[in-house]
Amino acid sequence: MKYKLGTMAVAGLMAASPVMADLVFPSLSYRTGPYAAGGIPFADGYADYFTLLNERDGGIGGVMTRVLECETGYNTEKGVECYESTKGEGALVYQPLSTGITYQLIPKATADDIPIHSMGYGRTSAANGDVFSHVFNYPANYWNGASAAINHILDMNGGDISGKKIALVYHNSAYGKEPIRTLEKLSEKHGFELSLLAVDHPGQEQKSQWLQIRREKPDNVIMYGWGVMNQVAVQEAANIRFPMENFIGIWWSGAEIDVQPAGDKANGFKALALTAVGDDFPLYDDLQKYVVDTGKAAGAGDQLGTVPYNRGIYAAMLAAEAVKTAQEIHGVTDITSGMMRDGMEALEITEEVMAAAGLPGFGPSFSVSCENHGGEGMVAVTQWDAGAGEFVKIADFAPTDMDVIQPLIEEDSAAYKAENNIPSNCN
Repeated sequence: MKYKLGTMAVAGLMAASPVMADLVFPSLSYRTGPYAAGGIPFADGYADYFTLLNERDGGIGGVMTRVLECETGYNTEKGVECYESTKGEGALVYQPLSTGITYQLIPKATADDIPIHSMGYGRTSAANGDVFSHVFNYPANYWNGASAAINHILDMNGGDISGKKIALVYHNSAYGKEPIRTLEKLSEKHGFELSLLAVDHPGQEQKSQWLQIRREKPDNVIMYGWGVMNQVAVQEAANIRFPMENFIGIWWSGAEIDVQPAGDKANGFKALALTAVGDDFPLYDDLQKYVVDTGKAAGAGDQLGTVPYNRGIYAAMLAAEAVKTAQEIHGVTDITSGMMRDGMEALEITEEVMAAAGLPGFGPSFSVSCENHGGEGMVAVTQWDAGAGEFVKIADFAPTDMDVIQPLIEEDSAAYKAENNIPSNCN
């Protein structure tokens, strides 16, 4: 009798509990610290997308989603602590949002069978899935960005930039140094002269760098900056009357907050882009209806359509599509992190997929495979219209120079593989 009652009690508890756990998406946010102005809208976009899926669709495949936010302050040590404190909650994928955090998490997440999506940042050679089994950096990486900037400069000069001077103004960190080798290879290929100008964190002091630019008169300036460094650089460029149409930033140097302080003087500044700009997409009508108007937005609801918010939306959309792919592959809806990795490795983003998500033309079409975790490396170009107060896309998503980039990926990943005795992932 006691056994029977005990069994009935357990059955009652099981019936009262949810059949399936949530799909958990940790958010390593940085709403505080020197880069909060960019971190807040990204975190809001990431959270709002999953809230929309819950409110409108009942989750993904019938399983509700849960965003587990942990504040890093863009600090590597805090980022690792966030990972360790959240990984046991059923985490499906991590977006480190920092090159430093990404580097630290690569061996940890691989050992824990949890994928990392370092979208447009992190270790560039992680695009080689044969070596980096759990790291994905689609749709493009820092070396694609360097090539896209040179391709745009080539387009501006009729395809010939031999003898031109191009300066790289970069954040003096692992992130900022990422494009240097690629640009050196491209300078050999196209015959331009490359100069390198490092800016120390946080980037508020750049007088000497821009005085050097005024002296040397480069034809173009490429910037790999972040946070206040971007604002200062745009203002300094305006102070020396450097032509803004010849100044182009990587995607982390191309948000509204980077150009607005300079006012009309920033007009014409260009930036590379991983996503479309603005909010003229069907998804945003649903965000307004199901998330903002119902008081469920992660923030004030005033960032929709800004560059960082859109990037958060895009990262969440790609994660959700990988979940759907994993659910199809494994025939279950309540997937594990290992299954999520499989979904990310088989991900295919087409125009049809983006349109179904309410985001037609929002990003490039690309596919992922065991060998290629980086996609096709397609990058767009935007330009700041100060009068309208918005970035405008002036060049659609286009290929980058993989003849230069792929050998660099293979070289760097091979060295990492040998150094860490890593077996091949794609046998």
